[in-house]
Amino acid sequence: MKPLTGKVALVAGATRGAGRGIAVELGAAGATVYVTGRTTRAQRSEYNRPETIEETAELVNDAGGQGIAVQVDHLDPDQVEALIARIEREQGRLDILVNDVWGGEDLKQYVPVWEHSLERGFRMLRLAIDTHIITSHFALPLLIQNPNGLVVEITDGTAEYNDKNYRLSMFYDLAKSSVIRMAQSLAHELKPFHCTAIAVTPGWMRSEIMLQHFGVKEENWRDATVGEPHFAISESPHFIGRAVAALAGDPEVSKWNGQSVSSGKLAKDYDFYDLDGSQPDCWRYLVEVMDVGKPASCSEYR
Repeated sequence: MKPLTGKVALVAGATRGAGRGIAVELGAAGATVYVTGRTTRAQRSEYNRPETIEETAELVNDAGGQGIAVQVDHLDPDQVEALIARIEREQGRLDILVNDVWGGEDLKQYVPVWEHSLERGFRMLRLAIDTHIITSHFALPLLIQNPNGLVVEITDGTAEYNDKNYRLSMFYDLAKSSVIRMAQSLAHELKPFHCTAIAVTPGWMRSEIMLQHFGVKEENWRDATVGEPHFAISESPHFIGRAVAALAGDPEVSKWNGQSVSSGKLAKDYDFYDLDGSQPDCWRYLVEVMDVGKPASCSEYR
């Protein structure tokens, strides 16, 4: 079953993490997926990490889709405009846009705004917000040419959670909450064209960076729970990938227009599972266990 056969997707920011997981699962559902990012086998970004867009495209191919890697800095309007022109020239359509560009991991500072580096803070905002706006500006004229187009804004946290909780620092809080508001705004602008915009968040995701932080690999990730028992609620990047693929394959996806949802919520609604056969519900766990200081216990949350 490949429900997205014939569909064209752009995953902006697909070098690693959620973007890579989403690209692979869209490919597994049959889509042609343009995967973009700054790191290629010939050139690394400021992250200076080994993952590349070519690797992501190959994983999309291995999953059964068609992966096309294009090096793009989504802060550069000319590069984004050229990307969309290429998609239109090669495919003639765009059905799914996933705005996943982030790039702010190395810019985080858990300090008050008066102690926070302005340079790092504003860089974080540009990477998290400007990239999404620039990409939507150029991509949406192509996407709205066909009904049932889908825009997914990837963020950290749901609107319900972020409205009630301070997220690490003022800059980080603004970055992630702004993306949720962006989806709400796009929902209004896309509705007349019968297209849909949704904000989606993973839970505690086992990205390449997170696995490295804990000194484990995906194969033995549970070893990290010895030092951090709450890590037992974590999920692979494929989980949010399957969430986005489920949305993209739903002919009634417009029911989600403007909403902010988690991978765990969508797993229950669409009945999909993570690689280990579980359905981790991280955000409910965060509220009911971690935030209130209870000892780690994931049995009823996976």
